[in-house]
Amino acid sequence: MAPPCVFCQIANGELPAHIVHRDEDVVAFLDRAPLLPGHVLVVPTAHVETVDDLPDGLLVPVFGVVRRTSIAVQKALRSEGSFVATNTRVSQSVLHLHIHVVPRNKGDGLFSTRLIWQRKKYETDSEMEETATKIRAAYDA
Repeated sequence: MAPPCVFCQIANGELPAHIVHRDEDVVAFLDRAPLLPGHVLVVPTAHVETVDDLPDGLLVPVFGVVRRTSIAVQKALRSEGSFVATNTRVSQSVLHLHIHVVPRNKGDGLFSTRLIWQRKKYETDSEMEETATKIRAAYDA
């Protein structure tokens, strides 16, 4: 038997997360080890392993939230843009579809001549909650 899916547990409210958006089909929450502060994961509430497996009926709900999250992250954190990406099996740390939305600014160091991403955890839970609060507020702004 496979271990429980951590993203399903977050979507079901069984594990804590810093949620920035939740609706019937989609949950968006801060990545615990972000590429940059404000890095959000957008996941369908239903267990879907990859973007290849995403049912047509969830394309608009999931990617609509990805778009809204990109806009909210940029507003909330005053970033110049965002990076949106997903892996399909290779490098997919959790086998549940998740789309990364990362705030970007010129010179932020996310990309270099050698694509090496250094993840850094938030220093405190309150720093993480403050970031989540800003992004949640920007959804409605």
